Amino acid sequence: MLDIQNLQVSAGDKEIVKGLSLLVKPGEIHAIMGPNGSGKSTLSSTLMGHPKYKVTHGKVRFEGKDLLKMNPAERAVAGLFLAFQYPKEIPGVNLVSFLRAAYNAVNKARKKSFKPMPLYNFKKLLKEKMDLVGLGHGFMNRATNEGFSGGEKKKAEILQMALLEPKLAILDETDSGLDIDALRTICGAIKEVKKSKQSLLMVTHYERMLKYLKPDHIHIMMDGKIVMSGGKELAAHLEKEGYDYVRRKLAEKNPLKVIK
Repeated sequence: MLDIQNLQVSAGDKEIVKGLSLLVKPGEIHAIMGPNGSGKSTLSSTLMGHPKYKVTHGKVRFEGKDLLKMNPAERAVAGLFLAFQYPKEIPGVNLVSFLRAAYNAVNKARKKSFKPMPLYNFKKLLKEKMDLVGLGHGFMNRATNEGFSGGEKKKAEILQMALLEPKLAILDETDSGLDIDALRTICGAIKEVKKSKQSLLMVTHYERMLKYLKPDHIHIMMDGKIVMSGGKELAAHLEKEGYDYVRRKLAEKNPLKVIK
């Protein structure tokens, strides 16, 4: 589904992603972890087409198509979705209007015969999805994300994922700023809305999210590269020793190179 080969990304004069390769198959859940400043969020934004980041080398193919030649809207239509680490507030635009516009636009672009869903029908659909993610119906008439708590903003992001039904959802530190109860609720919502062949690429700092969503593959990113990959056994080592485990293993392989 997603094939990244030797990707290099810069912001201004600074190189952030320094030769990253990753393969995600349909239905798989991948987790990318690593210290602050390792390039995880830059990778997420680059995949979605953020203009701040410039790809200087490498290839990214999404279902066999050149992702880097698509603008952000085309990537969304193709089936890519990004849940933001810090969702923006949109004063004056209520949630139902925002989501209906996105839903109609994406589905119209995917299928020319699609007819925009009337407001009454969309509200009915929206209420069903809101029940799945645990967001009260009253939020649909509130300005998008304005005055929402951190957990409510994250639920609104997963609500978008449920409505747009992407093929690959990128979750950029969805667990950031959530307490244990809110994290459990958000992860439960993600499991509720995830389709069987839908892939997830989770960017996270915390091992606790892995307990709820149970990724097929865990990747450790440091200094702009994936330096280690594994499964449940890697998660166990991280929970016990943190990134010191990764640094120790890397030092054993190459004593002359130290990764912060």
